[in-house]
Amino acid sequence: MFVKEPLFRIISDCSPLGIFVTDLAEQWVYTNSAYHQITGMCEEQTQGNRWYDPIHPNDKRRVLNNWYKANPEDMPFKSELRYLHHNGRIVWARLNMAAIYEEKKQTGYVQIIENITERKFRESYLYQAEEELYIQKERAQVTLNSIGDAVLATDVKGHISYLNKMAVNATGWSNSEAMGKPIDEVFNIINGDKRDKAINPAAIVIAEDRNIELSANCVLISKDGSESYIEDSAAPIHNRQGQVTGAVIVFHDVSVSREMSSNMAHMARHDSLTGLPNRVNLTERLTHAIRLAKKYDTQLSVMYVDLDLFKHVNDSLGHKVGDLLLQSVSERLVKCVRATDTVCRQGGDEFVILLDNMEHSLDITRIAESLLEAFESPHLINGHLLYSTLSIGISVYPEDGDSVETMMQNADVAMYHAKKYGRNNFQYFNEEMNQRAVRRLSIVNGLRLALKKQQFELYYQPKFNLASGLISGMEALIRWNDPKLGLVYPNSFIEIAEESGLIVPIGKWIITEACRQVQEWQDAGIACVPVAVNVSAVEFNHKNYLSSIRSVLKKTGLNPALLELELTESVLMDYVESSAKVLDKLKLMGISLAIDDFGTGYSSLSYLKRFPINTLKIDQSFVQNMTTNSDDATIVSAVIGMGNNLQLTIIAEGVETEQQLTFLKTLDCDEGQGFLFSHPLTARDFKAFLLAGGKPLNSQS
Repeated sequence: MFVKEPLFRIISDCSPLGIFVTDLAEQWVYTNSAYHQITGMCEEQTQGNRWYDPIHPNDKRRVLNNWYKANPEDMPFKSELRYLHHNGRIVWARLNMAAIYEEKKQTGYVQIIENITERKFRESYLYQAEEELYIQKERAQVTLNSIGDAVLATDVKGHISYLNKMAVNATGWSNSEAMGKPIDEVFNIINGDKRDKAINPAAIVIAEDRNIELSANCVLISKDGSESYIEDSAAPIHNRQGQVTGAVIVFHDVSVSREMSSNMAHMARHDSLTGLPNRVNLTERLTHAIRLAKKYDTQLSVMYVDLDLFKHVNDSLGHKVGDLLLQSVSERLVKCVRATDTVCRQGGDEFVILLDNMEHSLDITRIAESLLEAFESPHLINGHLLYSTLSIGISVYPEDGDSVETMMQNADVAMYHAKKYGRNNFQYFNEEMNQRAVRRLSIVNGLRLALKKQQFELYYQPKFNLASGLISGMEALIRWNDPKLGLVYPNSFIEIAEESGLIVPIGKWIITEACRQVQEWQDAGIACVPVAVNVSAVEFNHKNYLSSIRSVLKKTGLNPALLELELTESVLMDYVESSAKVLDKLKLMGISLAIDDFGTGYSSLSYLKRFPINTLKIDQSFVQNMTTNSDDATIVSAVIGMGNNLQLTIIAEGVETEQQLTFLKTLDCDEGQGFLFSHPLTARDFKAFLLAGGKPLNSQS
């Protein structure tokens, strides 16, 4: 429910009106400070109890009978009742209750109570004053002028006979001006919705001799033309013989409380940060748009928009800057679409745009292009020039769905593909995407189960010193032992694990298991070599990454010198300054650092000086063709030469032939890794490998 929103709670607790929310079982879900004051109950006393518990026993049956007879469609429900305060005193209150709906489904009730004890006292006093008016007129005048409600009275013909000071202020008529005039002239009221003349309550009271409440949305037009919403009641005045001699109307200005209610209703349907429609609002609008599109055979589109790399802004510059950026993004999105379109904030850095009544798909494409173009220029936020790009997924009615859920889901799937294809682009949904999404979901669910049931296993591939032919290290490589698929290699699931965020717990398992295994071999007296573990961008940029590494080393007891972390160029180059700080802290722990797949990231070599790197691993794509391709040979030679000058260890990946080995030795490459030396081995086989002292070069296929 929306009552969980912090802003709602702040506004609610500032209200002089008691506000409480119940679920469909009529149990309190939320109560504000004013409600606690009225009932004498603290928040803990309301938990698990029903809203009618504090009602006075003499009123409870009447209120509940009226409540249960009421039709939820006829809300709001109104009643006047007494509460039995915890200190024993009686508090009169006016209760207003209305149903709460979320996505057209009723979820509970919101109730507002106003303390009217003082007014009830005043009413009682006013009725007594009817009999004593002739001897107590002056005293009654003083009393009526001191109260907060406006009071006016008429004679039996409906002519004004009295106004207190509040009534004078509200109507703009003085007592001398108003005396004897028809009540319709002084108490000029209209229906606030229809703007037509409202029936004056005094006429009804006098004719029917009964109390009535003013109609809802009643507006008082004062003498100077100003308007104010009012509410309250009217009652007949009787003489000693019980005959009706006139009417009294007691009312007060409710413009402020109506505005508060309106603001609260707005907040329930709009995003508090950007002011844009929220998810609930969008669902309503999209439902209506689909209904019209079906009726008139028109086209509409849903754009699912994600702000690329927004997390880095929050992490590096703080949430305040991030919030300001989201506001700036919202303004640009709104400017790029038509006034009839809807821009909604789904949450976080995700937005949805509803393009209603589109004539051609080309128009949708033009809007998507204009969105990308609009974000080519930076946002100026607190002195920072921030560039942001968009990944946009597009679904079109009726081709891509005929329901809110399907349209949103397919647009989301298309947005995911836009991110996959490099971000800063848009993709239309197609069925192939859906099939991929289904497969992706299957893999995600499988990975979750694999974590739970420990279906992962580490293999270890040795690295060799090319000069001595001895083992120099090993790389831990994950495998997934799926009961149905068998042994699954990481290229089939790592990317999906990164996109889903599962790479964080999977990565923690990998490094924990690798460190545990090496320490186990150490404890068994087996001479061991450092183990290298690959680190994804998602892991590296996680806020708890450093503390997680410290925790693993402490838990396993492994010497940090036996751990090497391999990161790709792209991981480091996205945010150079923050990456350098993290690497420096890892280096201080005693951990070795390597750049994996070097040469594929197209980064400036000058940045190597910024990072405390120990090792460069030449990507296997260069190694495989270096004996037949002069360009690849030049690249490999340059990297080895540069590494030697920078006193870095150079490892060639993917060494598979004798020719490649010979070429690498000629270039003074330090180490090699590949099938020529050894395939990845299970922990059991690698243990035997270590016990045998490591086999010499070229002895394994």
